[in-house]
Amino acid sequence: MFDLVIFDCDGVLIDSEIISARMLITELARLGVVIDMDYVARNFLGRSYPTVMKVIRAEFGLELTPEFEEQYRARLLAAFETELRVMPGVREVLVALDLPWCVATSSSPRRAERSLQIAGLSDLTGDRVYTASLVARGKPAPDLFLHVAGVYKAKSCLVIEDSLNGVRAGLAAGMEVWRFTGGSHLKGPLETPDDARAAMEFNDFAGFFPLLQRRQ
Repeated sequence: MFDLVIFDCDGVLIDSEIISARMLITELARLGVVIDMDYVARNFLGRSYPTVMKVIRAEFGLELTPEFEEQYRARLLAAFETELRVMPGVREVLVALDLPWCVATSSSPRRAERSLQIAGLSDLTGDRVYTASLVARGKPAPDLFLHVAGVYKAKSCLVIEDSLNGVRAGLAAGMEVWRFTGGSHLKGPLETPDDARAAMEFNDFAGFFPLLQRRQ
């Protein structure tokens, strides 16, 4: 049924979203902007840094400087070096998956590359990684998923996402979307708005192939 599987990176392949959220909360607090994990989940999860900047500008009237971005990214990568973990079962899935697959992420190219290296997945992902820098609009717009489908000449794509914005992007691209909810940032009751309803949800990659067999 599917001729391409598109994995999000942060919060799907690697358990990074909780680290990113904590770092952003800390760095913004230095500038007097007080937000919490719920705010980050609602407004920033699955979005690129330029989009986050626009939200902060609109909501708090704060223009984040290039120096802030440089410092935030440097501190985040430093935290990744000691805290970042691959999602359990992901490597086994990527090795065994016999369909074409790739990674489509809102992260910057540098962050995506280093994150996958730290997580021990870069030998598998190689040149399969596509970032939001390739398109005009990031998630929840469908641009990145449509771009990737065009590269692979894929007609029927399966998207694996964790964020509501990522789910929205996949649906807007006309693709089937499954939501992975096993990340550390998705604990407790999960919001599921009508415009972000995935076809399936799973919280453990041990269940990925059984689900795939049912859909193929």
